[in-house]
Amino acid sequence: MSVSLIVLAAGKGTRMNSDLPKVLHRLGAAPLLHHALQAGQTLDPDQIVVIAGHGAAAVEKAARAFDNSVEVVLQAEQLGTGHAVAQAASLLAGATGDAIVLYGDTPFVRSETLQAMLDARVHNAVVVLGFEAADPGRYGRLITSGDTLERIVEFKDASDAERAVTLCNSGVICADISVLFDLVSRVGNANASGEYYLTDIIEIARAQGLSAGVVRCDEDETLGINTRAELSMAEAAFQARMRAEAMENGVTLTDPATTYFALDTVIGRDTTIGPNVVFGPRVTIESDAEIKAFCHLEGCHISRGASVGPFARLRPGAELAEDVHVGNFVEIKNAVLDEGVKVGHLTYLGDAHVGEHTNIGAGTITCNYDGVNKHHTEIGPRVFIGSNTMLVAPVRVGRDAMTGSGSVITADVPAEAVAIGRARQVNKPGLAVKLFDMYKSVREKRQKEAQ
Repeated sequence: MSVSLIVLAAGKGTRMNSDLPKVLHRLGAAPLLHHALQAGQTLDPDQIVVIAGHGAAAVEKAARAFDNSVEVVLQAEQLGTGHAVAQAASLLAGATGDAIVLYGDTPFVRSETLQAMLDARVHNAVVVLGFEAADPGRYGRLITSGDTLERIVEFKDASDAERAVTLCNSGVICADISVLFDLVSRVGNANASGEYYLTDIIEIARAQGLSAGVVRCDEDETLGINTRAELSMAEAAFQARMRAEAMENGVTLTDPATTYFALDTVIGRDTTIGPNVVFGPRVTIESDAEIKAFCHLEGCHISRGASVGPFARLRPGAELAEDVHVGNFVEIKNAVLDEGVKVGHLTYLGDAHVGEHTNIGAGTITCNYDGVNKHHTEIGPRVFIGSNTMLVAPVRVGRDAMTGSGSVITADVPAEAVAIGRARQVNKPGLAVKLFDMYKSVREKRQKEAQ
């Protein structure tokens, strides 16, 4: 059975006190919206429709960054969840199968839960995701009769008896696409808020003789983000889950509490992660690697057997082959390091390719930016780059070559050659003592004048 996703992401999020749309606030180094999209994408949907409103252009950009095939439609007026879903009708016209309605500010719904809803659709026209709330508060209540869902009542419209019910509505709904839009078209706004509630489709469906059911999940899955405090708590919950999953998958975390993951972090088994390591987006680490303490990684790929850190920074485009060593206070950006390369310390490699088994001496810099454009540095295999070498790009260093320490390399270096680019040292006998005496005399004179 095919499935389409409708993700509601139009809200402003007033309680966030922010100019940024609520669904674009970050959790695990990714917009909240991406969490909902990732959960739904595991179902291999035919179409994904995001309903945008406040900050629509930014929301659309973020949605397309996740998956360029995502379709975005504008809800110009926010008139309720039923009205929001209705905006997707034209984009899904003619589609078959089921639709699942998700929320861009509800990041923890699991893909297994969504699959359970699809499975339950076999026996029900509409399926709602519910949870038993420890403190039901102002959640909408699911009113059931046996295994049948009779209706959903919003808290502000509920009676005292209905408010006593602890089975609550997550807002996530699964239904046949044609049935969903037919029901939504019948929703009115005769309620305390004057809005078109998506939840009303249950009572409408029951009145038409259609069945409705409930799939239950843990309350933690339904956590919605409405405030900065809730975002902070969600971050803690997300990190705890990611740490547990990493260790379950065979990754050693030396100090789990200080390791911070992104939504899309991938780490192979038997890799060791030291304390205070932060992963930004798009990091993949293969098996049997080591990331030492106080490293920051983003947009990079690290191969088997490589070691990084401590105190290293890998930026987008950093590609480390097998058995590469990157040491302390090294920064790498948009650079490929082939097998066995060693970059021990105090180095910047940007816009470069380094051949296999090359050694990069301390203090080396690829001078890749001329103030307007970026330029490439090419270093061949088995090269020895002397300490404090400045490689002024564009420049090439051939295989098996060497640069002298302290050199500024502005021209290509042939294979097997030694390049030395520095001024000749000149010694002036006795001049140091004379200079020191002069400096002291000037200082003493200034001190007397100041008195």
